Amino acid sequence: MRLAADERFARLRLARTDRIGPVAFSQLLSRYSSAVRVLEVLPDLVRKSGAASIPPPVARIERELADGERIGARLLVLGDADYPEMLAALDPPPPVLWARGRVELLNAPCVAIVGARIASAGGQRIARGLALQLGQAGHVVVSGMARGIDAAAHEGALASGTVAVLGGGVDDIYPPEHADLYARLVDQGCVVSESPVGARAQARDFPRRNRIISGLSRGVVVVEAEIKSGSLITARLAAEQGRDVFAVPGSPLDPRAKGPNELLRQGAILCEGIEDIERAFHTLRTLRAPPSDPMDYGEVDDAFLDRVAALLSPTPTPRDEIARALNAPMGQVAAALLELSLAGRAELLPGGLASI
Repeated sequence: MRLAADERFARLRLARTDRIGPVAFSQLLSRYSSAVRVLEVLPDLVRKSGAASIPPPVARIERELADGERIGARLLVLGDADYPEMLAALDPPPPVLWARGRVELLNAPCVAIVGARIASAGGQRIARGLALQLGQAGHVVVSGMARGIDAAAHEGALASGTVAVLGGGVDDIYPPEHADLYARLVDQGCVVSESPVGARAQARDFPRRNRIISGLSRGVVVVEAEIKSGSLITARLAAEQGRDVFAVPGSPLDPRAKGPNELLRQGAILCEGIEDIERAFHTLRTLRAPPSDPMDYGEVDDAFLDRVAALLSPTPTPRDEIARALNAPMGQVAAALLELSLAGRAELLPGGLASI
């Protein structure tokens, strides 16, 4: 099923509204059933809570759509039939994606390969060879088009199909020296991004990028990574999403081996070749799915908003804990947290958590 044109436009506009991230987006759709309706009621919510969540002008969204059309990109909206199934199972899913190239690869069986930007020759050889084998076995390789391990993984899987997830817009070639790789990915693979067309990558964009890399994939392979690296963030996100985490062991003398070796100590699956990946995939694995029952949101007044806000702290707090503390229905607490987030008084986090 394909969403109506006005609903697709409204979902893109809602996704580009300040203070409305994936969690608030999903909860607003759950509460009001459509983005068209959300945009109708948002002014009342803004007035009620003093929110700063003003939707961008229609002209800005029309310009983004025109920019996407100009470069031959395709807009994938949550709720459309062509939206990637693995991402739709996340809690919460990215509201919209832009894609260039073979969009059908996003719904194929995917495995991510990530690792150090300053990678050893041996690490790059492992990534390239593993990607080649995975492609030959029918898997699509997902990575982030960064220097080092990412680039080697894309190179190894170009012939069979590979997906690059970018932090900036789908037309943001970073690093610049990967212009040729980017062109081949658009031609033979797929490039995807959650950011608006034309956006340049900022540091805050890469955790979102990493979440999509792991979310698209059944498993994530870490080849080389230092302890504090984006690759280990991707591995953590993969574990939280119910994906398999694989680590290629390395010499304790190489700091780039500390990340994978630490993952192995934490229970990651040893990966010395594609056989280890295939063996893990043959065991039953249940991916985390979003709640199937719609939340029955309640009405809230200013006094209740203040009571909920008083229970929040910088430490993420489960909303069911807040509901118990207030002896209030979960839907009423969820509605309060949603309005507090629109006003900038709370931050909604995956897993039913909230903080300030």
